[in-house]
Amino acid sequence: MTGVRRFDHVGITVADLDTVTAFFVGIGLEPTGPRMVVEGEFLDTVIGIPGARTEIVMLRPPDGGTCLELSSFARPEHEPGSPTAMANELGLRNVAFEVDDLRSVLERLGADGYGLVGGVGEYEGVWRMAYVRGPEGIIVSLAERLEHA
Repeated sequence: MTGVRRFDHVGITVADLDTVTAFFVGIGLEPTGPRMVVEGEFLDTVIGIPGARTEIVMLRPPDGGTCLELSSFARPEHEPGSPTAMANELGLRNVAFEVDDLRSVLERLGADGYGLVGGVGEYEGVWRMAYVRGPEGIIVSLAERLEHA
């Protein structure tokens, strides 16, 4: 049977690549290599936008899992998103990570000016979880496992 072999990455288009990259590095992701510039026939064909040019940063969790692709378009100009979107707005609403110590991550992000969307919740004594609104309105779901199920 042919089909999906693995989950490779999730892509997020951003306006300020440096700020968003620093945010995700700050919660523990690591760059997989240098920033890439992509343009030309390949990009134009795949995304369906002639004359496009983008800069891309690939980030990966320390365990080597699925990557996060951050891209910022130099051409054409990026289109504004909805930076205050809530969880029920259609589209990709959050990217989720398991963390070791939720409270310390939230304190660090709070010191950098990134706040909670709601509050910190616990699910059946197994997970402690919160949504944080990062740069450009990106919602990051952070979860700490309280017990091993």
